[in-house]
Amino acid sequence: MDYAQGTMGRVFAVRFDHQDDFLTELRGLIKKENIRNAWFHVLGGLQQAAIVTGPREPVMPPEPVWREMQGANEVLGFGTIFWDQEEPMIHLHAALGHHGATVTGCVRKDATTYLILEAVIVEIAGLAAHRPWFAAGGFNRLTFGAPPAGPADRTG
Repeated sequence: MDYAQGTMGRVFAVRFDHQDDFLTELRGLIKKENIRNAWFHVLGGLQQAAIVTGPREPVMPPEPVWREMQGANEVLGFGTIFWDQEEPMIHLHAALGHHGATVTGCVRKDATTYLILEAVIVEIAGLAAHRPWFAAGGFNRLTFGAPPAGPADRTG
């Protein structure tokens, strides 16, 4: 285990409208407002999303199991924002449901808003944290302290 302490900074209330590309729009807001470290909640709807529902087997590095969600799905999720060099890394776990059938996973790509999706982003100030590539695990891992200078090494 490793940890660091920060304080609550700015708070953003955000609305994503029907057919917005949720992850692209969120990433754009993060860059525009220079949100370096944060956590956020989302609720509303997605009409499509590619999510990871877990690893195929509990090994390192994990082989992700992908699921494509289509149709009108209610969404409730919690995520974090930390950067890898010059790119914000969004880590969002959410439950997506339709007519009582619910799937929980990590929302990774192709997330399109259905009707409306609301987010509350809470910035974490005074925290030296980033999410660099972790070659042994095959994913970006939350790390504390100043990020290293230079390009990320993804050769692992």
